[in-house]
Amino acid sequence: MHIATCVWQEKAAMGGGGGAKGEWPWSGRKVSVAAVLAAAGGALNCAVSFVVFSLLDVLDMVLCVVYKLVDYAVEAEWKACYCTAAARDGGPRIMVPPAAAAPGPKVVRLSASSAKMQLEDVSDTLYVRPSLLADATSGSRKAGPAAPALTVSPAIAEMIRGKIDRPPRPPRQAPCWSDCDCKVCHSWSAAPRSASHLYVHVQAPPPPPPSGGDASASAAVEDVVFIHGFISSSVFWTETVFPAFSAAARGRYRMFAVDLLGFGRSPKPADSLYTLREHVEMIERSVLQRYRLGSFHVVAHSLGSVLALALAVKYPSAVKSLTLLAPPYFPVPKEAAAAATQYVMRRVAPRRVWPPIAFGASMACWYEHVSRTICLTICRHHRVWDRLFRLFTRNRVTEPELAPCAKVLDSSRHEGRLQQQNLPCEAMRTFLIEAFMCHTHNAAWHTLHNIICGSAAKMDAYLDVVAGQLACKVALFHGRDDELLPVECTLAVGARVPRARVTVYDRKDHITIIVGQEELFAAELEAIWRSAAD
Repeated sequence: MHIATCVWQEKAAMGGGGGAKGEWPWSGRKVSVAAVLAAAGGALNCAVSFVVFSLLDVLDMVLCVVYKLVDYAVEAEWKACYCTAAARDGGPRIMVPPAAAAPGPKVVRLSASSAKMQLEDVSDTLYVRPSLLADATSGSRKAGPAAPALTVSPAIAEMIRGKIDRPPRPPRQAPCWSDCDCKVCHSWSAAPRSASHLYVHVQAPPPPPPSGGDASASAAVEDVVFIHGFISSSVFWTETVFPAFSAAARGRYRMFAVDLLGFGRSPKPADSLYTLREHVEMIERSVLQRYRLGSFHVVAHSLGSVLALALAVKYPSAVKSLTLLAPPYFPVPKEAAAAATQYVMRRVAPRRVWPPIAFGASMACWYEHVSRTICLTICRHHRVWDRLFRLFTRNRVTEPELAPCAKVLDSSRHEGRLQQQNLPCEAMRTFLIEAFMCHTHNAAWHTLHNIICGSAAKMDAYLDVVAGQLACKVALFHGRDDELLPVECTLAVGARVPRARVTVYDRKDHITIIVGQEELFAAELEAIWRSAAD
């Protein structure tokens, strides 16, 4: 166990003058071999990245045409995309210019079910993603152009009302041809009620015994809401920290792990924009209202941290503690404030081939049709990947054999562990397949842009509310080797919320901050919850 609790002077010491760590590599008379190799590697990375992403720019345009033809051939309809004008001003969505009080573009969205118009916050990164060559020649590496906007005139408003008055089209239940149609991914479409609620894994304390039950013990039960990150699901929690909690914690806390809208077993509506409002309202409806949570702790990872902050701001008196792991917070400089979403997109997805995780993030964020191809290859065929994973890891455990283990994990009345069921530990490692591959491209694409990039202008306000108006405990965790979201993200959140307790794990990254040290992190959470009750 290597835990380093961050001290705020750490960065100052690294950046200060006089020390060997703070010196610029070229300041000495003798240039070290490591500095030369680092400079050469950086130059090579830039050169290769320019070639690769220039080719991806061309490939994305080709795939745009290919998918339009295939969509029309398979489903008899053209699907608008964000690289065409049809997605900007056609159909039921109309872009409106940003207002001074509410920065960022909005979309007028028709709601046939409620017969009203709604303004949805969308990120301009959906529409404005210049090619690498255009970005380089324009000199706008840190800020992009503003998204095109249309003014809603009275004539357009009248047209919208006319569309609302028409009989609503039945919702599309069948998945797109490029999405998976298995029971795990598409079970929500079997019942109308399932389409209006998220999938929630609940681990509750055992009911008190019929005779001699302690009423005070049941009254002391506290609620905890777990929110996963991008392209993940509730199993990221239920297969890691949930089994690692102590018997005392399982008897005191009622734990809710949600599959966010568009991910895991939750609904994946094709017409959703997957905005911050939609995600937060689904959590409210599926957890807070359905289970009548009056107060609760929140634990969130990565992208889920944005939703956790939005919940905390909306329910300031209900949140008892706020635990954020690797929050995607990039402070926006004043000179880039007018294009905050573009700035964050370039930080999250820098269009570099190295490190590999940056390459993957860049393809997912910049290229709509390339990322759809990735989803077609990986997500649609996640069952094949699961079988291959079992084959290459020599894991012969089948789903029926996992049933006893699942019962142990879901029931708080048992104290067993996986080893006590005589099943190999690798049996549960297949949860990574479900965690990272059970989603649709539509959900991943919109969530990435509208939550991580689109919340860029809101994060400062959220953190100011947490710092000044909330009295709850705030704990922040990050892996020092995280190459997707650098540790500076958590340090910046800690600087914005001075009372926050910041912990950085050495030699841990975006995933291994939990996976591999489940018992340690479960103990950390239990300590946070106990301190919040004091």
